[in-house]
Amino acid sequence: MPSRRTVLAATAGVAATLAMSGPAYADDKKLRSLISRMTLPEKVGQLFVMRVYGHSATTPDQADIDANLKEIGVRTAAELIAKYRVGGVIYFTWAHNTRDPHQIADLSNGIQKASLTQPRGLPVLISTDQEHGIVCRVGEPATLFPGAMAIGAGGSRKDARTLGRIAGRELRALGIRQNYSPVADVNVNPANPVIGVRSFGADPHAVAGLVAAEVAGYQHSRQVAATAKHFPGHGDTAVDSHYGFPVITHTREQWERLDAPSFRAAIAAGIDSIMTAHLMVPALDDSGDPATLSRPILNGILREELGYDGVIVTDSLGMEGVRTKYGDDRVPVLALKAGVDQLLNPPDLDVAWNAVLKAVQGGELTEARLDESLLRVLRLKAKLGLFKEPYVSQAGVTRTVGVPAHLAEADRIAERTTTLLVNKGGLLPLSPRRLLVCGADPASPSGTTGPPTGVLATAFTELGFTATALSTGTAPAAATIARAVAAAQEADAVVVGTYNLSAAQKTLVEQLVATGRPVVALAIRNPYDVAQLPGVPAYLASYSWTDVELRAAARVIAGAVAPRGKLPVPVQKADDPAKVLYPIGYGLSYPA
Repeated sequence: MPSRRTVLAATAGVAATLAMSGPAYADDKKLRSLISRMTLPEKVGQLFVMRVYGHSATTPDQADIDANLKEIGVRTAAELIAKYRVGGVIYFTWAHNTRDPHQIADLSNGIQKASLTQPRGLPVLISTDQEHGIVCRVGEPATLFPGAMAIGAGGSRKDARTLGRIAGRELRALGIRQNYSPVADVNVNPANPVIGVRSFGADPHAVAGLVAAEVAGYQHSRQVAATAKHFPGHGDTAVDSHYGFPVITHTREQWERLDAPSFRAAIAAGIDSIMTAHLMVPALDDSGDPATLSRPILNGILREELGYDGVIVTDSLGMEGVRTKYGDDRVPVLALKAGVDQLLNPPDLDVAWNAVLKAVQGGELTEARLDESLLRVLRLKAKLGLFKEPYVSQAGVTRTVGVPAHLAEADRIAERTTTLLVNKGGLLPLSPRRLLVCGADPASPSGTTGPPTGVLATAFTELGFTATALSTGTAPAAATIARAVAAAQEADAVVVGTYNLSAAQKTLVEQLVATGRPVVALAIRNPYDVAQLPGVPAYLASYSWTDVELRAAARVIAGAVAPRGKLPVPVQKADDPAKVLYPIGYGLSYPA
């Protein structure tokens, strides 16, 4: 943590300019005055949000220095800020930004110091993707909550608000002030490869209510800027925009009915930022451009029709969906012309930064257009109190992040989300006995939890079972299946986790059922798996494989708590997708 003297010296100029001692955040007149004294390169930099490798702003590991030099042409986060004057930095687990809470706070402080000690230095808006569930950049010991579809299964707006409030409080303590959550997409396509359980569900009204509640939680007391994504809606696509260019074929009427309600609700709740989608919606703009580059969608619909005047941030500019039609030098310029305010994570910052600079110098973009976006970004920084309090404290981390009260709340919320779909002959709840726990062990979303079979086995052991874990993976070979079947013969019952059910997983479960041992299957990602396994005597959905959801599922299976979750999406028949096997709202419980 920088000394008080360093803090005061670094922030004195900006603080004096904005006269921040009175109001909660600066008015536009003061911000416009600040903008008027910025150079054009500084303005361009403020509109970029960039990744950077390393756990420290000034002394990262050598491997991270090498990665930074290769991808960005700088050694450290401090050098990134000095060279490009970026207005935002995004944290990733894979970039080694998020080792542990105290390190994250130090990194955030180092980034702020690097920026504030520049001439006309401004605070940095630090962001991340902390959706919870299957997308989570900050891991344990921070509090990890169930993901969106699990919250949808719980159906409680109060729980969604509590999640946002607690998660926002912890992010703020780490110096992360913009969270790219909640997902406002309505997942009406079971084959959606990129959204799925990241969505609250398939009912637009239910999704809208939960989105608004979570936004209210995150933005309570101006803790963190929430971000509704991915506008105009990514819930009905079979293409992942990371790797391809999706096309949404909804009519305008369908878009109004299915996709728009959750974004309208977010705006009504006062959402601070909205993220664009790299996909085409011909009914909204037939130019062939992705929404990120579409003025009819971003300015015409989002700004003018929906009345939104907050920050618009692109999804990552390194994704294929925005790079299919135009080069990396054109994308940031076209995004700004469409109405975007923040340019997120371009694949080559030097190319993107210089392209915007040259577009202004050449007259394609006006400096006034940059000023519009810059004003929105600075308004948000001011609203969040970054001009007054850009730094965080280690004491704040200790008293806020992963404290027992927060962890207990996450457990309570998770218990209300586990959904029981099949319970033939009243197999569940299981009584304590010898238990084999096998199935898929996907990597932890945050790199800090799991493996799922081990977490489940430990949870069952604590509930009085004699549990053995056997990882069989997402594509078990014949020898692995045979080993699991042999182990099942020595157990009284089997719990098997399925993960986006593959043919090999299906064979595993069917052969386990054929042993005659009671088999309980748990869908640890998409709940649609159940449709392909009609012979399983008991089936539940946890919607993710983070520890908090798995522990809750174990308590439900053991009868320590009753299942209360209800499907937030329909499950169609595997052999006839036109027919619904389990409708929205379906979920069993135990006899009273």
